[in-house]
Amino acid sequence: MILYVTAAGIFILDRLTKYAVMNYLEAGRSIKFFDFFHITLVFNTGTAFGLFKNLNDFFIVISALAVTLIALYAFKNRALGFFYSVSLGLVMGGAAGNLVDRIKFGSVVDFLDFRVWPVFNVADSAISVGIATLVLMTLFTRRA
Repeated sequence: MILYVTAAGIFILDRLTKYAVMNYLEAGRSIKFFDFFHITLVFNTGTAFGLFKNLNDFFIVISALAVTLIALYAFKNRALGFFYSVSLGLVMGGAAGNLVDRIKFGSVVDFLDFRVWPVFNVADSAISVGIATLVLMTLFTRRA
């Protein structure tokens, strides 16, 4: 249950933030909040860091597969711990948010711009934190 609540929360937050940015900015336009942080509307046809551009159909399949496999894994392993559930929920919600963009716009809507890193979004952040947490838990969890 925690997995699905986390996924739904990330999905909703991602959709709302993208909706707000798209209603207030034109593509390529930027609003400066601090010297190091801007809101900049970018449509990314690739993956993280803008790599592998123009493979939208491939990434639609990968994203849909990720969401499906996480749901199946959670269904088969109902006794997942809290942190595993939250981590998988972050990945699932983020993947679903970017999947909607790819289907609807043919690209992912990015807007968080720290000027020293490629522009990204809430979904990207959730996926990154979820995967990093899963890797750390896997590395530092003792096996009997």
